[in-house]
Amino acid sequence: MPHLFLIANLVASQIISLVDESPKPEDVKAGWTAFAIFLMLAAAVAFLGFSLVKQLRKAQAAQDAGVYDRADEKRS
Repeated sequence: MPHLFLIANLVASQIISLVDESPKPEDVKAGWTAFAIFLMLAAAVAFLGFSLVKQLRKAQAAQDAGVYDRADEKRS
């Protein structure tokens, strides 16, 4: 029975590849809108990364100043 599914899958993929035509390279081009969205997403990731580093430094400075209880020392 598993062989039947394998054969059906192979036949279906062959039929789809024959029927489905992909667009020609001269019909498809990269757009400026997609490039702008990509740049905005890259800028957002960079901003979030810098913000995370800033917050982690603030948290470490507060822990070094004794603002937070040291949970590890209480367990010992």
